[in-house]
Order: sequence, then structure tokens, then C-alpha cells
Amino acid sequence: MTEEPFRTEEDREFGFETRQLHAGQRPDPNTGARAVPIFQTTSYVFEDPESAAAYFNLQEYGNTYSRIMNPTVAVFEERVANLEGGMGAVAFSSGIAAQAAALFTLLQPGDHVVSSGALYGGTVNQFKHLLRKMNVALTWVDPDDPEAWRAAVRPETKAFFAETIGNPSGNVLDIETVATIAHEHRIPLLVDNTFATPYLCRPIDWGADIVIHSATKFIGGHGTSIGGVVVEAGTFDWSNGRFPVIADPSPAYHGLRFHETFGTYGYLMKLRAETLRDLGGALSPFNAFLFLQGLETLSLRMERHVSNALAVASFLRDHELASNVTYPGLPDSRYRPLVEKYLPRGAGAVFSFDCAGGRTGGQDLIRGVTLWSHLANVGDAKSLIIHPASTTHRQLGDEELRAAGVAPGTVRLSVGTESIDDLIWDLRQGFAKVAASDGRA
Repeated sequence: MTEEPFRTEEDREFGFETRQLHAGQRPDPNTGARAVPIFQTTSYVFEDPESAAAYFNLQEYGNTYSRIMNPTVAVFEERVANLEGGMGAVAFSSGIAAQAAALFTLLQPGDHVVSSGALYGGTVNQFKHLLRKMNVALTWVDPDDPEAWRAAVRPETKAFFAETIGNPSGNVLDIETVATIAHEHRIPLLVDNTFATPYLCRPIDWGADIVIHSATKFIGGHGTSIGGVVVEAGTFDWSNGRFPVIADPSPAYHGLRFHETFGTYGYLMKLRAETLRDLGGALSPFNAFLFLQGLETLSLRMERHVSNALAVASFLRDHELASNVTYPGLPDSRYRPLVEKYLPRGAGAVFSFDCAGGRTGGQDLIRGVTLWSHLANVGDAKSLIIHPASTTHRQLGDEELRAAGVAPGTVRLSVGTESIDDLIWDLRQGFAKVAASDGRA
């Protein structure tokens, strides 16, 4: 066995599993603590009046107030950015808050957004109502049709938005193709990578400019904390003439030009120094600490999530009371080529299927299971089940439900890390209840 040549820490490329444990942190220099300390403080003592003024003028970078920055949160931000291959990140109090802030930072009244129509119901509601309040126009497109993205572009279009794996329709975004179209028009592509996590897919590697996570899901992994994070690639030219809100003088900082002053950090600095400061959706230090614990086992959990999900999807595909199983990791999925390209380690652990009996059948299935938890979340180590038409997508009309891939009997699963035989046994219990109600028992 040949020994690997010695390399310094500066030039070594550490593996994902190493970085999910160490990126963004060294043992605390004051106490030697190995775990990241929880800096449960609102504010910080300044060295002197001059340094305080420099901080608030953005002439120096330092802690001022925990609504804007916090040392525990900073480690979480740097670790996620490192795992995603981004320039940096800013964390928020929820995934929805992160998403709103990411768009708020680059948009102004009169702008236009092109978005995939296959999105989480909460995102659909946010876009429909929040963007309207901001006087921003919105066009929904079929995410699988590249020409639909291209045809939707207007002179005032400022962003493309999509999910790596659609919720709950299971479509897989052709990231590279959509990014190319966006960049043809000097528009950034924003990708919600919550379902894939950076372990399964890194959208920035394929041209995405901004990546968003609901850290509440797989990053945390244990259903204990709410949070979100925005990661920027650092490669988009915000001074291309289309984004005066970032490139032009900011009245909030005495005419400071964020992109000119901070270069590749321009968008992130504006996201933190203005949007986070003024909207106030700060991530708590304690939740950041819990998310760091989740990140330490992300690769291990995702491997089990993926293997269990494939087994459950295969079981459902062959069950007489299940149809339209949307798991993109199945060998016969229409998205199989995209899975092989973008998600070679697996197609995530969240998908849906249609239960026989429509709305009643889907609800009977949920009543019949005991191990699967009926709740509105995904990404937990525990397996979760929900009927979207009655819950997460309840505010959508019939046409919007169809666009999101939700039928009356659609059931969404988030497959956890339990013993696979137990998960399938429990689903059999649920289907027995469906069969009894449907007269098939």
C-alpha cells in the first residue's frame, strides 16, 4: 500500500464526512471545548467607540447584536456553506423566512419571478401572496419543460426558483439546463435543496446561484428545531445592470454599494446587514447548536433514509391499493436519468403515492398505521405520513393541486431510519383498513 504524500491542512481537500464534523469550527480557544459553545447572548461588548462605529458602518466585521450575527450561528452558517460548495451563508428562523429573505434581497416592486409549479404548499402560498404584496409578478412553469422557463422570461424577470426534488410530486430538476437558461438572460437560479441535502446533491456544482434549506428537515434530522439557511455560490454578477437593488447606492448605509464594496460577498452582506437586520428572522443560538448536532450525522442518516425509501417505494409500486408512486429513485421512473446525473447517492426520502379510495382511502390509511407519525413535517429520523390535500396543500385550488401533483388520494411519506421490515408491516396495517372501508377485505 502506497502512502499518500504529506499535504498541509491548507491544501488538503477533506471529505464530506470530515467536513460535516469540523467545517467552520476549531476547539474553543478559551476553554478547549470540543463541541461548539452555545453563545446565548443578545449582544456583545465593543472594544471602544471607534470599533463600534466601524462595525455599524460595515467597515469592519464583528459581532454587534444576535439578531444580525452570533458565534454559534456563524459556525452553522459556515458549515452549511462549506458542504454546499458556496461562498457563504446566512441563517434564519425558518425555511420560509430564509426563502422570503433570499428573494426580498434581490427584488423590488415591478420585478418578475419565474417559478416551478411543483413546490411545497407553503412556498406556493408565500409566492402567491407575499410577492403580490411586494408588487412582484409571478409566472408558474412546468419544471420539466426547459422551453417553458425560457418562454416565461420578461425584461423585468429577476429570478428563477425551483426545488431539487419537488414536494410532493417527486420531479427532479434538470439544474444545469435551467441554470443555463437563467444565465442566458443574466438571471440567478435559486434552488431549494431541502429534500436532497448537500450530501445527495450540490446544486451550485451544476450552476445554481443561491441554495435555500429548511434546516428543520434533514439537516436537523430529529424534529426538534425550526430554522433555515441561504447559501450563495459567489459567482453571479450582481452588477450586470439588472439588479440596482444590490449594485446601486444603498440609502440604508449612506450610499454604500454592496456589490462594488464586498465583491463576491455583496449579496450575502446585503442579505445579512439589511434584510436580516430589518425583517428580524434570526436563528436562535440554541437551534443553531442543535442543527450542528444534526449535521454531524447527515451522511449516515441520508444513506439509511435513501435505502429505506427505495424499499418502501418498491413495496408500494407492487401493492394493489397504491398507484402513481412518485419516488424518482425507482428504476422505471421517468426521472431516472436525472437521478443518475444529479443524485447518484440516492433520490432522497420524501415522495408520494395515490391511495385507492381517493380522499377517504388516504385518510383511512393514515388512521390504520401506528409507527408512521401523522404530522406536518419531513426529514425526521422517524417516518412521517400526511394527506396533503387535507393539510399542507389545503389552501390550494383544484388546478393548483394538480399542478403540484396532488390528487384527492395522494399520501406523502417521509421515510425514516427505522427497521425497514417494521415500516412495511405498518403500511400493511394501514392498507388493511383501506381495504375494509373499500369493501375489498
